[in-house]
Amino acid sequence: MRLPQARLDQVLDRFREIEARMGAAADGAEIVRLSKEHAELKPVADAVLALERIRGEAPELEEMAASGDAEMAALARDELEALKAKLPALEHEVALLLAPKDRDENASAILEVRAGTGGDEAALFAGDLFRMYQRYAQTQGWRVEIDSLSEGDAGGFKEIVASVTGDGVFGRLKFESGVHRVQRVPETEAGGRIHTSAATVAVLPEPEDVEIDIKDGDIRIDTYRSSGAGGQHVNKTDSAVRITHLPTGIVVTSSEKSQHQNRARAMKALKVKLYDQQREALDSARSESRKSQVGSGDRSERIRTYNFPQGRVTDHRINLTLYNLPKVLEGEALDEVIKPLIAEDQAARLSALEDEFG
Repeated sequence: MRLPQARLDQVLDRFREIEARMGAAADGAEIVRLSKEHAELKPVADAVLALERIRGEAPELEEMAASGDAEMAALARDELEALKAKLPALEHEVALLLAPKDRDENASAILEVRAGTGGDEAALFAGDLFRMYQRYAQTQGWRVEIDSLSEGDAGGFKEIVASVTGDGVFGRLKFESGVHRVQRVPETEAGGRIHTSAATVAVLPEPEDVEIDIKDGDIRIDTYRSSGAGGQHVNKTDSAVRITHLPTGIVVTSSEKSQHQNRARAMKALKVKLYDQQREALDSARSESRKSQVGSGDRSERIRTYNFPQGRVTDHRINLTLYNLPKVLEGEALDEVIKPLIAEDQAARLSALEDEFG
């Protein structure tokens, strides 16, 4: 892709302007904002400068290759060929950096896993999925904190909500939103018949600078006694918190031991859900084709099947099938599913950039 020089100049001009303003800024909030934009623009500016440097060397090498000095001309031709070999990859890198991207790509996230159809087996599968994400998070150096959970009668979870904190969490996990289906023989099935059950996954961005105005009159806060496995782990007081946002009907809960901590966590979760609602409305308005894109986040869509008898994992959005189900569910091979989804999304973004440049 031949990127317009005007677009490259625009990136470098903005980067230099940010650097100049950072040197003169005195206001703390402005310094933070400029530093964030500087960090986002620096890899783009570095790649653009590298591209311009290579493009700038080509005319001089072409002139040397046409000179009367045979030895010098041969060396120049070799260098020119090497330069031209580098150019497409560098142009692709710059194009990818310039392509429209999710504004919440680097944000932390709220992960919600819920049992769907299938009764006890669905709750067990929801537990399997949550553990898969926990283990995957460990490999990425992310921190996982459980905000609320409701255990299944036979194990697993009817519902579990957790905060996943780290760099680029949402950018890697956002493609997990949707319906996950499992096909296997439940332990309780005496006849050895394969059952199909499902669990839903929702991944919501948790940007640091989210600003959502919540009026006191728009929420109802209830306290209750959380349920658990029994014994010492069950709260003896009404410390769990449920917050209902009356205008939207959104309900969030937190059920740790401290009521104060639960209220803070529930308010954070409510802001994330309201932000996600705004984000979805903006995304839908921006693109009518959003539902057909890999990262649509449509949580009613069946996105993946885990078939235990065949040891198979199939992602239906990109027709990807892998025969390493145990490693995927261990989190060890989840990247083998996530990376192709990211690549597909990048291809769509590059296509949008090509449309923009004609």
